[in-house]
Parts: sequence; C-alpha cells; structure tokens
Amino acid sequence: MSKFSRRSLMQGGAALPALAATKGSNGSTIYSKVGMKPVINGMGTVTVLGGSIMAPEVVRAMEEASRHFVRMPELKENVGKRLAELLNVPAAMVTTGAAGAISVATAACMASGDLGKVGRLPDTQGAKTVVIQQKTHRSGYEAQIELCGARVVAVETREELDRAINADTAMLFFLNKDESKGKIKREEWIRVGKERGVPTFNDAAADVPPSSRLTDVVKQGFDLVCFSGGKGLRGPQSTGLLLGREDLIAAGQRALSPNGGVGRGMKVGKEEMMGLLAAVERFLRVDHAAEARMLDKRVAEMSSALDGLAGLKCSREIPSIANEVPHLVVQWDEAAAKVTARDLMKKLEEGEPSISILGQGPGKVMVSVWMMQGNEHRIVARRMREIFSGA
Repeated sequence: MSKFSRRSLMQGGAALPALAATKGSNGSTIYSKVGMKPVINGMGTVTVLGGSIMAPEVVRAMEEASRHFVRMPELKENVGKRLAELLNVPAAMVTTGAAGAISVATAACMASGDLGKVGRLPDTQGAKTVVIQQKTHRSGYEAQIELCGARVVAVETREELDRAINADTAMLFFLNKDESKGKIKREEWIRVGKERGVPTFNDAAADVPPSSRLTDVVKQGFDLVCFSGGKGLRGPQSTGLLLGREDLIAAGQRALSPNGGVGRGMKVGKEEMMGLLAAVERFLRVDHAAEARMLDKRVAEMSSALDGLAGLKCSREIPSIANEVPHLVVQWDEAAAKVTARDLMKKLEEGEPSISILGQGPGKVMVSVWMMQGNEHRIVARRMREIFSGA
C-alpha cells in the first residue's frame, strides 16, 4: 500500500484519475470525433501537447463563469487586483499566454505607460521602438515584440549593452531559463535598467514550481515578469500572467482586448480569467513537496522496470530551471543496443497508446513524469523495455 493517500495526491495536484476517466466503454474519447486519440505526455508542460491538464478547481471555475455575463473591462481590473494581492506584487493582469504577455509588455514599455500611445500602436509615432536582449536569450518569440512596431537589438557584453541603450530604448528583455548562457546576469541586467531608466522584462514562462518564484522574480527588481498560465499552474492553456509595475500593467491592460489596437485580437474570455485565478489560488496552497515525492516514486518505478537491460543507465534529474520536477534520464550505447534515440521516440510515438518523450541527443532521452496520469508511467516503462528488448 502506497504511503500517499488519495487526499495527499490531490492536494499535491499530481493524481488526476477522475479527469482521465472520460473514456467511453469502447475506449473512445471526445477526440474520437475528429479521428484522434489522446497521447501519453512524457515531455512535460509543453504547448505542442496542450500544456497541462487543468485542475478540477479550474474546470469548475470556468464552468461557473460561463453561465453569466459581466462587464469585461471591470473584470480585467478586478481579477488583476486579486492576483496582485495573492502574489504580493504591485500589479497583475491575465494575458493570452506568456507570448501574449510579451506583446503586452512591449506595448506598455514602448509607450512608457502612456495610455494614448499604447492605443495607437503599431503606429510608433512618439513611442520608443528598440528592445534589447542578449544573443543567448533569443527565445523564438521575437515576433511578439516586433508586431508592436519595435525592433530587437542583440548584445553580448556589458559594454555592448551600454552602447546600445539610448533615448529610443523601450525595454530590456531577459529570458529567465537561459540566464546561465548569457554574460550579463540578472542582477547586472536589472541594475543597468534602473540606472538608465529603461524597464526590464523577464520571460519566466515555464519556471514554476516553486510557487515562490511567482513573487520572487518581481521582487528581484524586474519591472515586468510573465508566466504561462497553462503549464505548471495548470490553468487554461491559452492564458498567461503579467506581473509588475502598476503604471506598466495599466498600460498593458489598455493594449489588450476589448480595447482596440495592437492587442485587439488577444482576447481573454471571462471563463479563462476566472479559471486562471482559480489556478493561482490552488497553486499557492498545493503541497509541492508531496507532489515531488510522488514524482520521485514514479521515476524510481520506471528505473526499476528498466533495470537489467544491458548497457542501459537510468538516472533521476531535476532541471535547474523550467519544469523543476523529477525526470527520468535514460542513456545507452546506440551501436551496442541497435536502437537509436530517434528509433525509440518514433516507436513510442507510433505505438498504442502513442507516447511522446524528450530527445537529448544520441543514446539519451528524458522522460517527464509530471503530466502523466494514473499508471501511465508504468505503460511507458513497459513499452521502452519492449523496444530495447526487441519485442
């Protein structure tokens, strides 16, 4: 008998058999209507697989919110105030994912908090148009900056940063998960922003847990910080959090639907707003230590199931930032095993059920057990053993 009770698992947010048990008697799901089957998620909170499974509290909040009409501008403000209170930050707002938060933050900084200028974007007359980032912090989301009418300038050293900043600099962009790759660390990045009067923005999209990070990154001195609502928070996949300075958040609210302008298409529904609020409330009371112990148990079970396969080495790993929960790492000699990492991932994907895991290079894969439900980790381990055994 496991030492984890059903209550402790639900408090930890890891056990979701109730949500998983939506199959019909013939094994069908709602996705059968469009010719698709669910996938076992061994990748973690990735957008390509739908982010995460919403917590029951979130689903209930969204369902209740769907039954009523409200004045949306007022709802935006009130939900933002409640989130700021919960997280002990100056101000907050709900956005269309972390990517939407990048655009909203850019617009607010380009306009220097001027609500009139925000409403005119992407007409940049009178607005600042340069966003600076480190080359190693290139995120793939630069288009979210550029659609506001800004251009991105990349730097590598402190000297280059000093030379790049001028009267047209709107924002200094920082990618939280890639701090170690850059020559300019967060303390210096923040200090330069303060000294030169340029707002600093930190993209920390996938960087919870721990829950304290929702508050800590703002308190470090960043003017704006964003998080994904549909990853570790287990809120609606299409939502994000933007936290920080009151004047910039107010300008960000002006940039977002139902207002006109560059953010008109970035519509957050009443259901999503209340769903993300419920997700944050839940996340702050979850026993994350209990959840980590349960994930460790899954990793240990998988390692045990793969034990005895010649040349296979299993280890437990927690990423230093982003998806900071226990993962299983499997390594082997591809030539000796006659199975490449690409072969393994392809066979898992094409099998029944379909399984997605993370490739880490030749002879190395990582399996995230975080978003798995019920006994899915055992299914994955069994399939991997069969593939390595040539079954």
